[in-house]
Amino acid sequence: MTTPALDVRVDGHVAEVTLTRPELFNRFDDELHVEFTAVLESLRRDEKVRAVVLASTGTVFSAGGDFDLMRAAQADVATRLRIVDDGRRLLDALISLPQPLVVAMQGPAIGLGATVVLTADAIVAARGATISDPHVVLGLVAGDGGCLVWPQAVGMLRARRHLLTGDPVDAETAHAMGLITDLVDAPDDVLPAAQALAARIAALPPLAVQGTKRALNRVTQLRAGEVVELSLAHEETSLASRDLLEAIDAFTERRPGIYQGH
Repeated sequence: MTTPALDVRVDGHVAEVTLTRPELFNRFDDELHVEFTAVLESLRRDEKVRAVVLASTGTVFSAGGDFDLMRAAQADVATRLRIVDDGRRLLDALISLPQPLVVAMQGPAIGLGATVVLTADAIVAARGATISDPHVVLGLVAGDGGCLVWPQAVGMLRARRHLLTGDPVDAETAHAMGLITDLVDAPDDVLPAAQALAARIAALPPLAVQGTKRALNRVTQLRAGEVVELSLAHEETSLASRDLLEAIDAFTERRPGIYQGH
């Protein structure tokens, strides 16, 4: 299966999903939101697939959100509601996937890209990669999963430190913190290592693996019930703010932002 935003291949019991728009830094615009969610829901129903590899192309794993989509959401309430609904469906699909998910992170994972990475069961990253959630830097609440997955990965205090500043974490530090599980030397080493790990998992008894995964999913789903709807509501509010537009302009013009809290 191939779409404009991603490619899906199945080899034996392992599915490999690859983000295929390096020219857009594999950002999560409308197209990728919808296509990636549909692929996850399809894989969930595929009894032949026992493990999933998520990979990417280019130098950036995913740059996260799309500025044009953010501007459209700021201007129109219907667009804001749709974006929030799309984010909810994507997160639900990720945290209910019964097959183990192994991420091959060859480069930076930012914002929603980082959230997608941190829903995985194993994360293989190159030493030069970074992971960050700069929602607040862009005037947004980390509502589409950041407030769920970062505390689960590194604990509440470290999650607060990075979600409230947007500061990136380099791969070696992230490995020591528990944000990533497997560290390799070079970007070219990432995908083979992730494929080998997924193949090992797929060769194990599938009822045991998927039963364990479903139980672990339940822990995440219970925590999601505590925080996700609230964080999405706050993100919807921040999508309507003038500070969002100022943050985007400041970023693109490479200048400090001037924020009014409006």
